[in-house]
Amino acid sequence: MRRLAAALAVFAALAGAASAEVYRDTSVEMTTVARLDTDKYLGRWYEIARFPVRFEEGCVGVTADYALRDDGKIRVVNTCRQGTLDGPVEQAEGRARVEGPGKLSVTFVPWLPFARGDYWVLYLDADYSLSVVGSPNGKTGWILSRTPQITEAQRATAEAALQRNGYDTGRLYDTPQPAN
Repeated sequence: MRRLAAALAVFAALAGAASAEVYRDTSVEMTTVARLDTDKYLGRWYEIARFPVRFEEGCVGVTADYALRDDGKIRVVNTCRQGTLDGPVEQAEGRARVEGPGKLSVTFVPWLPFARGDYWVLYLDADYSLSVVGSPNGKTGWILSRTPQITEAQRATAEAALQRNGYDTGRLYDTPQPAN
């Protein structure tokens, strides 16, 4: 748990650092969803695929849980299992705030005002069961689902959203998840 929390803290603090790999052509303008109903977005999301990042190294069975806080911000709890689906659980808690249509700002180190990461929703299906998220700097990106697996058609839709936003989907890492 401490390792993931520490890694996420470092990620947040260094979100703009040049050492992170870039997975998208940043000359391509990113487009977010026009409307994000945060109440519908709350709940559990399973990480289907991600672009490799240091703070998720060795993580499988990754989930993200979003809940509304009393102050109107969003509580974020990221959970991973280290190495295998029955491996040790690591969690990191952060908070997010809405910055604009389809745009959230997330921090896992709230006492550092500059330690925020962009979390832009690039695609969201009508029933809020599939989401594609990225960052303008191209250093992060995820395919998320309400279920641990998705169909080939959903995968194609998610990858198309990433490609429209300049991402190289050939560099995605498929996150192992438990069977439905």
